[in-house]
Amino acid sequence: MTRLHDVPHRTTLTLDDDVAASLQSEARRTGRPYRAVVNDALRLGLERRVTVEREPFRVEARDLGLRPDVDLDDIEGLLDAIEGTSRR
Repeated sequence: MTRLHDVPHRTTLTLDDDVAASLQSEARRTGRPYRAVVNDALRLGLERRVTVEREPFRVEARDLGLRPDVDLDDIEGLLDAIEGTSRR
């Protein structure tokens, strides 16, 4: 009895023109089926993935130099100071 995982997986991919041309050229050059060339190219790309160890992103807090009379929690007051009370 054939099970789902025993048969090749079919899917549709949209390839960029240059990628498709390179794959077709490689298939013609080697005489191998297009499907085999695509599978091998994908395998090579996936095997060559390198995980780069990076430092965690950190944000350094800086003093914004705000005036003591400016309250960032008072949105209405900020809008009044910037745009004037006629904005309402």
